[in-house]
Amino acid sequence: MNLNLKIATTRALRSGLRIITRATISMQLILIASCLMLTSDLARAEEAALDIALPDQNQHLALVDLLRHPAVRTITIPFDVSYKQSMHYRALPLRAILRDLHTFKTIQFKAKDGFVATMPTQLLHGTAVPWLALEPPNARWPALKPGGDSAGPFYLVWIGAENGAIKPEQWPYQIKSISAVQPLEQRYPQIVPDANLTTESAEYRGMQNYIQQCASCHQINHGGDANIGPDLNLPLNPTEYFQADYLRQYIRDPASVRAWPQMRMPKFPPSVLDDTQLNELLIYLHHMRTRKITTVGTPTKTVSKDAKAMTKDGEK
Repeated sequence: MNLNLKIATTRALRSGLRIITRATISMQLILIASCLMLTSDLARAEEAALDIALPDQNQHLALVDLLRHPAVRTITIPFDVSYKQSMHYRALPLRAILRDLHTFKTIQFKAKDGFVATMPTQLLHGTAVPWLALEPPNARWPALKPGGDSAGPFYLVWIGAENGAIKPEQWPYQIKSISAVQPLEQRYPQIVPDANLTTESAEYRGMQNYIQQCASCHQINHGGDANIGPDLNLPLNPTEYFQADYLRQYIRDPASVRAWPQMRMPKFPPSVLDDTQLNELLIYLHHMRTRKITTVGTPTKTVSKDAKAMTKDGEK
């Protein structure tokens, strides 16, 4: 009995040691993995930087340095446009890092995915206050989509956006650069309506709606800074292959007309683009399909059979 007891005890000790050893190894692996993740996050934070190109300010600002800025605060955005929920951020007032905003009229935010938000600098001095949200390496934000990236490391958010008429396209995320630029229509004259039209015409107002709402992703006649979506005039204008009602529906709610897993176009409800603005945008698109330009210069007139049938309310 004593011999059997010794054998049983030895086996139990060996089994216990194996369990302890496995648990120790598992814990070590978890610690190693955690250290690797932390090292990766820190390395990513050290590499993350924002390029500033303004008339009197050219800087390469590292995320780790911006997080140490004395003006950094924790802010709450009651309804974040990108996350569709309340969010808390470590953030800097945008005006704390951008100098001499009164010396130029247009500012541009470029994202790493090709999205480009161009807006008048006067918007930065309005009732809505712009903040640059900074993603800490040890407190990553949620992914925007399952398996995707977050909005970081740099994200333009607004406090009081509802008071300043800030549009969803003016919340650029994954920002890589901020620069002063000339207005889009000056840099790309091929997007401008016929010179015989006044700046108060529906076509011109439609162009301004296009610049504010569409140019962040699209181009007209290969004119523009963004490259996410297709050109809206070459080779065909959407008014040439969409029926009027379906084009209107597509702009309001793209997924209700056609959808695919990689679809990125957002909805443009009346709260973002009201009916008058949508009508003006459609009039502009109908007008531009008669002005296809493959090289900057004289437009190529391609008047389709129903282009002249457009009325000023945006319908055929």
